[in-house]
Amino acid sequence: MEFLIWLESTGFSRAIRESGSVWGYGLILILHGMGMGTVVGLSSVVGLRILGFAPRIPLEPLGKLFPFIWLGFWINFLSGSVLMISHATEMWTNWVIYIKLAAIVVAVAILRTIHTQVFRNPGPGESVQMNAKVLAGTLLFLWAVAITAGRLTAYYGAMVDPITGIWFTRIW
Repeated sequence: MEFLIWLESTGFSRAIRESGSVWGYGLILILHGMGMGTVVGLSSVVGLRILGFAPRIPLEPLGKLFPFIWLGFWINFLSGSVLMISHATEMWTNWVIYIKLAAIVVAVAILRTIHTQVFRNPGPGESVQMNAKVLAGTLLFLWAVAITAGRLTAYYGAMVDPITGIWFTRIW
């Protein structure tokens, strides 16, 4: 816990957390949203196509999306790291963040597997193996888990008023 307190109290963390301008915390959140939209959006297009949606769209050209998917991942990784550093004690003591991170790690591993199995070593023609379909479905599920868990981290510290039963949360 001492390390987390130290990390959160560094000048960089304070500058990001306490920035009142769009260039601090706001910019990091914007980058995180853009990275998430890129990695999840484009990999969802690939996953849905593997599952059989939009069968008229050839599968092979979708392989060209992977550089953009990986770019989105790295934008998300860096911006997410900055967000976690700026609220280190809250994030690393929140069990929901571990669900988010686990979902992301497994989703990225599946994404790499899909990239290798479907696009680098494709089978005959446009047919997709059942294994790839299972991976694609799991990928979509994991992105939903990661996004939901990530969104819930904002409500760490949320409580229910014992008298009224109304949810309230503190704002960072």
